[in-house]
Amino acid sequence: MDELDSEGVASDLLASISVLVRRVRQIPTGSGLSMPERGALSRLDRTGPTTSSALAREAQITAQAMGATLSVLQERGLVERRRDPDDGRRVVLSVTAAGRQALQDKRNERAELLSRALSSGDFTRAELKQLAAVAPLLERLARSI
Repeated sequence: MDELDSEGVASDLLASISVLVRRVRQIPTGSGLSMPERGALSRLDRTGPTTSSALAREAQITAQAMGATLSVLQERGLVERRRDPDDGRRVVLSVTAAGRQALQDKRNERAELLSRALSSGDFTRAELKQLAAVAPLLERLARSI
């Protein structure tokens, strides 16, 4: 068996995954969250309670832009602000139950979108099995980066 070129595999994977992610993000869903709102909410959900400035640094945007996004999310009841119990001068943000539900709804919509594409008849049973087998490998790859 020929030795696989890891650089070529990496390049092909990055290109194809980028197209898939970009396409899924472009299709509107009923969640009503803008991309910046969804990104901030997802980051906050992943990191747990944190400050607006920490989220801005992670997202590589200005503190003002993150503050505006978080204000909208707070108005919609998706995030809440509280005084940091360790430092009363700081305010930390956390995702509310409604925010977690909005994220779950968005994920469900995207999963349904992919499910429809996979069941459209464009993929053979063998191809579906290949895609099922590669999913855990992609997750493992993501975790190793």
